[in-house]
Amino acid sequence: MRVMRSLTLLLALVAPAAFAEGTYQVEMILVRQNAVPAITSQYAPEDWRQGAQAPAAADERKPLLSDEAAKLAADSQYTVLLHKAWQQPAGRVAISAGNEQFGHFPIEGNLEVGEERFISADANLWVNQLDANGSVLQSEQLRQSNASIKAGTLTFMDGGHLALLLKITKP
Repeated sequence: MRVMRSLTLLLALVAPAAFAEGTYQVEMILVRQNAVPAITSQYAPEDWRQGAQAPAAADERKPLLSDEAAKLAADSQYTVLLHKAWQQPAGRVAISAGNEQFGHFPIEGNLEVGEERFISADANLWVNQLDANGSVLQSEQLRQSNASIKAGTLTFMDGGHLALLLKITKP
């Protein structure tokens, strides 16, 4: 009997850690809220990836929130800057869009996903204006965290002039 209690306790301690190491389906829509004045930040750092790798081509998925993205694009109050979907393990991935110039992209940053009681997401994205030589002229930053995301729900992360619609599910 004592062995059963110990085994039960051990499983209770190990199960949440194993559950948190799962795979996530992530879809994000990055928008600029045109009614809010743009806030420029410091330039995106040279190490914007922070050691994270981009999702592999095999992990990219077809976006399912096309209707939501189309509604936002049709509304003059919003500009859809990025709409991507992929699969990733718990942890951080590098996100980028556009042509790379000297290590920078027009849109670049990281998204870190984890899970304890709820799914957590930490977004750190930059929208860069690059000159003809590829140098960063100006950056806008979105830095938002949410530790209470329910799997499969569409979550709005408001960063002022930039915002993120995020849907994270467990396959």
